[in-house]
Amino acid sequence: MIVIQRVRVRWTAAGRGAPEADRRRDLNEPVPLPAGVPAEEVVLHDVLADEAACYQRDATVSGGGFELARDAGFGLARRGADLVIDRLPGWESYPRRPGKQRLFVLKPGEVGRYRTNFRWTACECDQHWSYDEWNVHIAHQTPFVTDGPDHEADHRVHLYGGRRRTAVSRAARGRSRPRPR
Repeated sequence: MIVIQRVRVRWTAAGRGAPEADRRRDLNEPVPLPAGVPAEEVVLHDVLADEAACYQRDATVSGGGFELARDAGFGLARRGADLVIDRLPGWESYPRRPGKQRLFVLKPGEVGRYRTNFRWTACECDQHWSYDEWNVHIAHQTPFVTDGPDHEADHRVHLYGGRRRTAVSRAARGRSRPRPR
């Protein structure tokens, strides 16, 4: 069995400020699977916390074959006992991801985590962007766990433009020098 848990947080431009960011801070963390998960080849647990619904989590569980993963944006393929996971192209969002991207290869009993964020619009004529942040865990022949993954792919970007922020300041890296005047 392959279990995919996709936890998504969605907000609009009005929710970009610090108070809204504080409200959604931990909403993309994995959650326990509900009881009664179907015994299918692929199980998708899709969780959405949308600003439009005051960030109340809405969850669905569905089961099926590899096409279920494709509908969620992932390509799955077997390579012997291993499971190859690709992110399928996405044309409706920024940054555009025109080709499929290899995320990781899971051996039986392993879990992979994929993190991404993007902004998107429903059509070219609509200039009202919304933003998504995803935290996806994929478990291959193992009970789904919310602990640390065996593999990780992090494709998060700076969504609002400008330079990408770094987590470490110059002073912390030991490169703090006075600038020439």
